[in-house]
This record gives sequence, structure tokens and C-alpha cells, in this order.
Amino acid sequence: MNKATSFEGLEVGYDIPALPGMAQADVQTPCLILDLDALERNIVKMGDYARAHGMRHRVHGKMHKSVDVAKLQERLGGSVGVCCQKVSEAEVFVRGGIKDVLVSNQVRDLAKIDRLARLPKLGSRIIVCVDDLANVADLSAAAVTHGTTLECFIEIDCGAGRCGVTTTEAVVALAQAISAAPGLKFTGIQAYQGAMQHMDRYEDRKAKLDAAIAQVKAAVEGLKAVGITTELVSGGGTGSYYFEAASGVYNELQCGSYAFMDADYGRILDKDGQRIDHGEWENALFILTSVMSHVKADRAVVDAGLKAQSVDSGLPVIFGRTDVKYIKCSDEHGVVDDPAGVLKVNDKLLLVPGHCDPTCNVHDWYVGVRNGVVEVVWPVSARGKAY
Repeated sequence: MNKATSFEGLEVGYDIPALPGMAQADVQTPCLILDLDALERNIVKMGDYARAHGMRHRVHGKMHKSVDVAKLQERLGGSVGVCCQKVSEAEVFVRGGIKDVLVSNQVRDLAKIDRLARLPKLGSRIIVCVDDLANVADLSAAAVTHGTTLECFIEIDCGAGRCGVTTTEAVVALAQAISAAPGLKFTGIQAYQGAMQHMDRYEDRKAKLDAAIAQVKAAVEGLKAVGITTELVSGGGTGSYYFEAASGVYNELQCGSYAFMDADYGRILDKDGQRIDHGEWENALFILTSVMSHVKADRAVVDAGLKAQSVDSGLPVIFGRTDVKYIKCSDEHGVVDDPAGVLKVNDKLLLVPGHCDPTCNVHDWYVGVRNGVVEVVWPVSARGKAY
């Protein structure tokens, strides 16, 4: 547990869903449950993979938004730090003791840039993504003002169609400008192909990554031709990390969802045609929910609706059961198809959320369980830090 967390004065069922030592059966719902054994196995497995392939692993903090989980990933998986998406989110991890933080996004607002430039004073390495020459001057001015150094990744749009430059010429021009700017250091390339992470077929994901890898290699060669060394090439997600690891050009992974998993990621297939939640990774994150009504013989109503989860990637899946199915939800209700009427009021179900990142972001706490007993309760440290 983060040493700054105190449970003093917190009441179960009002402030917090559970306290350490409670039985899982007594945890208040709806809430996030972590299967600590599965979580730890996932973390160790990815850490072993990264080391075996000579890769740094910078875990994606935006997935869990938790200092405690990030520190567990450092301790068990050997992660080198985190990447996150917003300055305030980065500051949570820096204040929590994470020493290497990448804002894998552009920071353009001057107030945000000023705050970013102050973060190295708290003892952490800070890297930020750049895709526009105009941003270089603003970052430099803030770093000089605060007497700090901001490291920069040039973001390449390698297929996601969001931020990032698309040509080697643009990468070289940005790297030269960063290298010449006081207070800044050119450190490498951000090349995350987010658009393909959830493609079901392994072959489809590989085709997208082959194109991205060729684009990144050309950029690195272009930089080398003008005498600029690329220290880090960073990217890779739960649906693609093996491609980046074998690329010969990437040396840092940014996998996030592997640790928790969700229903959408679980549906994608590995190279053997198997779902990745059937052996590659385990479901470690669940929404614990309770049956609150069963007046209709073939329908149960549970207390986890839209306000307890994100359904942008589909409805949750009931874990470990095929006899009942979560079929629809509204703000505060979830409807479960129960054709045989096997559920009873106050029965609890574990839901695998459709999309872990935004689901975690609507909760305040993780309840970590081992052998049916609450072992830890961790805050979702960066919840609400969207600035």
C-alpha cells in the first residue's frame, strides 16, 4: 500500500468498499476487485519477457492510474517507470516516487508546460512527446525558467491517425530543433500503433506493425545520417509487444492492459489462434457486483451499471460462468439473463469489464484479494487527474 494512504476514519460502505482482513463476501458493491495472484503472475511474466528480449518495459500508468500498482510492476516485473497521458497524471506518479515518467502525449497549454517543467525538481526523469516545431520553443523556455531539463520523444504517427509526424524529414527537423534548444534533450521516438491493438487476427496485427516498423527504421536511419543518436524507441502494447520486441529497432515497451486484462483484449487471438485470455494473460481485474432484484423469473438485476464501468468496447462478461449472461445496463442497473433462475438476491458476481482503462477511472479504490480475503486496498491515485 502507498505509505501515504490511511484508512483512519473511513467507513466501509460510505468512504471505502472494504478494509484489509475482510472476507471478499463482505465487500461492498459495486467495486473493483484485483485477484492478486493473477495480477502478480501477469506482471512477472511480462517482466521476464522484456528482460529475455533485451527490452525496457515502461508500464502504461493511464491504464490503472495507481502508484501502488506501478510500484508492484517495478518490484515484480522490473519495469523502468511509467508512461501516462496528462501532466497532472504524471505528477501523481512523480509525487508517489516513480523516477522515470513519460508523458506519451503532446503538452501545449503554457500553464501545463510550466507545471511539466517543474516536475524534474521532484527527482524524476521527465520525457514528453513533440510533433510540432512550435512546441519546442515553449518547452525550452519553461525548462530554462525553472532550471530543469525536459527530455523529448518525437512522436511518429505510425498508423493510429492521431498525433505525430509521418515523414523522416519531419522527424529530423524536430530532432535538430530539440537538440539546439536550451533545457531540452532529444532522447528518442514515440511510435505506438494504437489502432491495431484490438484487431482479432494475429496476421492483421502483424501487417500493421510491419508497416510501422519500416517507418520507424527509416526515421532512425535518417537521424543517424545527420549524426543524431536515438537512445530510445518506445511503443508496443498488449496486442503487439512481440512484434516490437523482434523488430530490431524498438528497445522500450509500453504495455499496460496485460496486467489487468479486459473482455475486449481477451477476444484477440495469438499466433496459434487462441484467445489471449486463455493462456497468454489472466483476468486479474473484476467488477464485483450484487444481485439486487430478481422479481422476473429469467432476469436478475445487479448494482453495476453504466456508472460502475465503461461499455465503449462492449458489455462486461460474467467471469467463470456460462449459465448467466450480462445483457444490458442503464445508469445504476445491470440486467443479467438467468434462464434457469439460478441467481438469488445478494448473490455476488465477478464481471470482466469491456475496457479496463476507463472503467478503473470511475472508481476510487482497488480491493486486492487473495484466497477470498482482502489483503490490500489501494487508491486509484490519479483518478480525476485529466489536466
